[in-house]
Amino acid sequence: SVVAAAALAMAWPASEALAQAAAPKAQAPVLVTSCGQSPGPLKLTVFLKRLGIEHDYKTDATAKDIDSKKYKTVLVVTGASLKGMGAAGVSMKDELARTAALIDAAKKGGVMVIGAHVEGMARRSQGAEAGDNSDEQSIDAVCPKSQALLIRKDGDEDGRFTAIAKKQGIPMITFEKNLEIEGVLKTLFGR
Repeated sequence: SVVAAAALAMAWPASEALAQAAAPKAQAPVLVTSCGQSPGPLKLTVFLKRLGIEHDYKTDATAKDIDSKKYKTVLVVTGASLKGMGAAGVSMKDELARTAALIDAAKKGGVMVIGAHVEGMARRSQGAEAGDNSDEQSIDAVCPKSQALLIRKDGDEDGRFTAIAKKQGIPMITFEKNLEIEGVLKTLFGR
């Protein structure tokens, strides 16, 4: 509704709420993971803990975690880390398959999916070698299938997330500084 979208916009005075539709309220417990083994989820877990929102962080979360019926929200952070994937012994292909199965299970189980990009443009281009599009693959695997997007504004300099949100009718919440994440999560989870 327009009132809900206006309330979202007022809730984040330093950020923007691009709400094609009002962002749905997220519920705990939350499963936090990434598509690409980036360190981004750790930023979110700091604020979830600070807000007292029950959550688990699993670098290798699978559809089996959803089947446990424990979680009401899955927060998937986009961004690939070749170093992280190497340490975990997985490829981008493995990550994409794991994430697709996780999101499919969440949707079938009525679990809300929030796609997030919290590391900005630096993550999208960091260490990318010629021909490496793993970050973009991560975005494509998560964002169009999400029910809400949480995006650091400088990560959307090229309008990529805005285009996905508009095309899919997904509410997109942007923030400028990492310190704003706490306020965004507080509103998103109704705290």
